Amino acid sequence: MQTPTANHLARWWNTLPDGRIHCYLCPRHCHIGEGQHGFCYIRQNVSGELVQLGYGRPAALAIDPIEKKPLFHFHPGSSILSLGTAGCNLGCQFCQNFDISKARSVQQSSRRMTPEEIVDLAIAHGTPSIAFTYNEPTIWAEFVIDIAQAAHEAGLKTVMVSNGYITREAFFDVYKHIDAANIDLKGFTESFYSKITLSHLAPVLDVLRWLRRESSVWFEITNLLIPGLNDSPAETAELCDWILSDLGDDVPLHFTAFHPDFKMMDREPTPPETIHRARQLALARGLKYVYEGNIITREGGNTTCPNCRRTIIQRSWHRVEACELEQGRCVHCKTEIAGRFA
Repeated sequence: MQTPTANHLARWWNTLPDGRIHCYLCPRHCHIGEGQHGFCYIRQNVSGELVQLGYGRPAALAIDPIEKKPLFHFHPGSSILSLGTAGCNLGCQFCQNFDISKARSVQQSSRRMTPEEIVDLAIAHGTPSIAFTYNEPTIWAEFVIDIAQAAHEAGLKTVMVSNGYITREAFFDVYKHIDAANIDLKGFTESFYSKITLSHLAPVLDVLRWLRRESSVWFEITNLLIPGLNDSPAETAELCDWILSDLGDDVPLHFTAFHPDFKMMDREPTPPETIHRARQLALARGLKYVYEGNIITREGGNTTCPNCRRTIIQRSWHRVEACELEQGRCVHCKTEIAGRFA
């Protein structure tokens, strides 16, 4: 059992000739001087060692429907224990969880829990899966791995809800313990990523390729559409074409609506028509499973069989109201539906 301490030794770092620490967990590759923190805040150089301040210290715990992650093709209708810490390795101006992703004091006051206690909590509440979410779980990957190992020993599944900003060196260490992921593809231009998120697009695309080609992790993609920034039909078409060519037509894509938050209080919410248009464009270009989120929608939350075109999973918000799947196949035409279904 890993007992949470104030300073848990981190992984994925080395010491530079000048005494600073090089953290290579994520593509920021922070060089951290004595007493300093990395960009994410919860990785700190203490006496020449990199320590993980978020280990064993969840700042948020809740039980959610798995559709809220959002995951629509991974055990639909099930519940999931969700937890997050504090900090983030991106600097999104539109962050919709900024109260913990940009917080420092919340981490200091959070309750300490062991990985086994997290798993016991999931079992006590009858949740078959655990999600690492709310803030960016990559930055507390040491805790993620230990919880995931304990979860698998207890027969539970594990889920990453991530921005996909992780290095290849760390990716396989983390994701070999993960059953499913939702990756937030925040836009499809380098300009958007560099100016609005203070990061880069290419590393996220690499992670999506690794998930598809070099892992067994089930994954889905979320694209938050922000008016005037990343919601043009041309950018949406380019994003969809890349998914088709590099990942395949059966990767679920969720278009979600922006609401004013953090440093973007002056921008209007995404009109539902923008989300509808993006979904129709994606379907027309050949993606099989395209969804709408953060808006009230009649059809955008349902799963349609790509063969017979019947609705096989009907949803209302985050609730599954009807499911016509049998052993992962459409009950009407027996077409196999991409995903992980109990």
